[in-house]
Amino acid sequence: MVKKTYSSGTGRRKTAVSQVKLNPGSGSILVDGQDYEERFTRIDHRLTITKPLIATQTTTKYDIVVKVEGGGITGQADAIALGISRALLKEDENHKAVLRSEGLLTRDPRAKERKKAGLKRARKASQYTKR
Repeated sequence: MVKKTYSSGTGRRKTAVSQVKLNPGSGSILVDGQDYEERFTRIDHRLTITKPLIATQTTTKYDIVVKVEGGGITGQADAIALGISRALLKEDENHKAVLRSEGLLTRDPRAKERKKAGLKRARKASQYTKR
């Protein structure tokens, strides 16, 4: 039997799903074969992705490989952060208190509300006319 050399975690946000693998290494982050800085051009998305690593002080300890699909760019960044947090937790249980206090282990349950019958969108109705 082959021993696994990586820890994995799955992150979800809205309709985005990420699968994260943590390998011991130098600190590179690949998202769908691209460097994460090329894929996510906005600085707040980059900070969201690296937040679990900064909180646990493991920025140069692991090489991270991510597969992500669905959703928009912000949902994908949040899904990746949750996946990294869960993988770090599998790697070392001592990170739990830090990750929990930063709010990185909680899945954000908010999603798009479904459209209702008789309305234009989830809550938008046509204008009421009195006469």
